[in-house]
Amino acid sequence: MIIDTLITARWIIPVEPDGVTLEHHALAIDRGRITDLLPTTEALVRYQPRRIERLEHHALIPGLVNAHTHAAMTLLRGVADDLPLMQWLQEHIWPLEQKWIGEAFVRDGVQLAMAEMIRGGVTCFNDMYFFPEVVAREAVRAGMRAAVGMIVVDFPTAWATDADDYLRKGLALRDDYRHEPLIATVFAPHAPYTVSDEPLVRIRTWSEELDCPVHIHLHETADEIHRSGRQYGMRPLKRLDQLGLVGPHLIGVHMTQLEDGEIARLAETGASVVHCPESNLKLASGFCPAVKLLAAGVNVALGTDGAASNNDLDLLGETRTAALLAKAVANDAAALPAHQALRMATLNGAAALGLGAETGSLVVGKSADVVAIGLEHIESLPIYNPVSDLVYAAGRQQVTDVWVAGRQLLKKRELLTLDATEIREKTLIWRDKLIHHS
Repeated sequence: MIIDTLITARWIIPVEPDGVTLEHHALAIDRGRITDLLPTTEALVRYQPRRIERLEHHALIPGLVNAHTHAAMTLLRGVADDLPLMQWLQEHIWPLEQKWIGEAFVRDGVQLAMAEMIRGGVTCFNDMYFFPEVVAREAVRAGMRAAVGMIVVDFPTAWATDADDYLRKGLALRDDYRHEPLIATVFAPHAPYTVSDEPLVRIRTWSEELDCPVHIHLHETADEIHRSGRQYGMRPLKRLDQLGLVGPHLIGVHMTQLEDGEIARLAETGASVVHCPESNLKLASGFCPAVKLLAAGVNVALGTDGAASNNDLDLLGETRTAALLAKAVANDAAALPAHQALRMATLNGAAALGLGAETGSLVVGKSADVVAIGLEHIESLPIYNPVSDLVYAAGRQQVTDVWVAGRQLLKKRELLTLDATEIREKTLIWRDKLIHHS
């Protein structure tokens, strides 16, 4: 049988079924989708591929899903470090955004972010930022999968004037990209402290009508909880629950301040949580109780947050941090084992975004979103358990090849759909602007 591509590898880790590692197997890809997963010896007899990739020292995994980003903020990497969240936002990030935000900033920042993410094995990112139509356009050009946030805040920015304007422009974006297979759209109210009740109620109505997720920063810091208590007389999650937003469409990001009853409510309603451990550690925001959430049955995904607060978009590194931090927080070395952490970085993220039937695991019929990671390096040897090796030892510099929907975006560490030289040059121009004109 003639197919487009056959990838043979030392190991394939499909994520579904959970905890399975296949040795000396091959992935058959045709028309952008996975058509077979079988032993290499059988694949070489059964298929006549137009292209064959022989990866004798590699593990194939599903493309990583970065479930929370502010991609364009990569241009602000390192601009205001070692500060608490609200001081970081109010005194540094928001003033810079007010001065510089625009289509060119977002375009160049997103290109830099995508180049970094692709080289780190991320094939899908969930973005929350201004000028989302620019994010969508650049993702399609690069061949990357993206869930683009229809952002909403109460205050005016360079992109929109008020909540009505944000929602109108967001829904127009959704209409524009409804037939583009690489682009999904999600409602993205920034946070309970930046969005008032009336827009949140409208978002709930549209979310239900369109079957669309709602992506929001939630219970990120103790200060957020205290402010909500003073302003609304209740915690933010309870407020969202009273507004009808706590349900299977909700994607709560950070969730470092959770009580047991709130965890139970998230599980009961089918909400998802995005854990961003490195950003939370850097901003001293607290610890997401990932193990408790998972034990309760909550879908927990992983995100990097923006590079302005992390300071990278390294989801493989985030997976390692999540696994180690979970053990310390739970005081249990068996908490969050490697295979579960990898699932959080892949299938759980896809499920949170409503894309679980399309990506997140290497299953016949799904999109061929695939990452190859070389494990022959000194830093990875010896290999007793490739999943543990990926999570606890391997680094993103070992990602060699990346495909999205069967299209190769990275080959032997070289970007194929983005111009790395041009991206570097534009990034340095932005650095000089921000240094000299801030």
